[in-house]
Amino acid sequence: MGQHKKVRKAVFPVAGLGTRFLPATKAVPKEMLTVVDKPVIQYVVDEAMEAGIEHFVFVTGRSKHVIEDYFDIQFELEHTLRQRNKNAELSLLNGLLPKAGTASFTRQQEPLGLGHAVWCAREIVGDEPFALLLPDMVMRAEKGCMKGMIELYEHSGGNVISVEECAPDQTHKYGIVGVGDTVGNGFRITEMVEKPAKGKAPSNFFINGRYILQPEIFHILESQERGAGNEIQLTDGMLKLAQEQDFAGYHFQGQTFDCGSKDGFILANVAFALARADIRPTIEDGFKALIDALK
Repeated sequence: MGQHKKVRKAVFPVAGLGTRFLPATKAVPKEMLTVVDKPVIQYVVDEAMEAGIEHFVFVTGRSKHVIEDYFDIQFELEHTLRQRNKNAELSLLNGLLPKAGTASFTRQQEPLGLGHAVWCAREIVGDEPFALLLPDMVMRAEKGCMKGMIELYEHSGGNVISVEECAPDQTHKYGIVGVGDTVGNGFRITEMVEKPAKGKAPSNFFINGRYILQPEIFHILESQERGAGNEIQLTDGMLKLAQEQDFAGYHFQGQTFDCGSKDGFILANVAFALARADIRPTIEDGFKALIDALK
């Protein structure tokens, strides 16, 4: 096993407009919509923190200053909580914040796709590997997805992509990877196909929104032509990078909720609420009654 540079930084592309959640996202960034009592973005940052990430890079857009404010100290609120001896609430707030100087913000000034958003973080990331976490995807498992990916990276080096299994007849909806030899707690990726035709997928493992990438991806994205949707596609860049570097797949086996869609967002709220010992007793009967009423 060779030596690999430590993954210290994580990129969070949060510049999306959130049109699927209008009218709410006219005033509130979709990443700040709450799952139970925490914003979606907090769950994703928590996952990165668990994995040992030291520097958090947010690629924002216009009207996303609320995210920057959220990851800052709010003096008036904390002063009021102290005066009222709300120590539990103070501890909660302090525990959610990255340490001072470990959060950076840069803007994606045009909506040119995920690949362009990643490229916008190049000066902050620099010449080192980095994690990429799509904030719409909220995951739940005994071990966080990114923590498992970093454990795999320590064996495999190169680049790591998290994948999950879907039904074989659903592969045409996703980016699918080919499965090679076992490495560490994952496998070598032999190919990547974006939304393959029915019956043509190399496996039923789909990419689920978590990556560890080497810095050479920035040079590729800088000169990459626009692809689907007239956007700079990250998958296209990874395909070029795969011609020179290895990619490994981490098989995530927890639950993933796509909070960029209404159904995924609602399911996340239900799942996380039922998992809370302080909330479940007061809502479980209500959920059962609502389901029974639909029968």
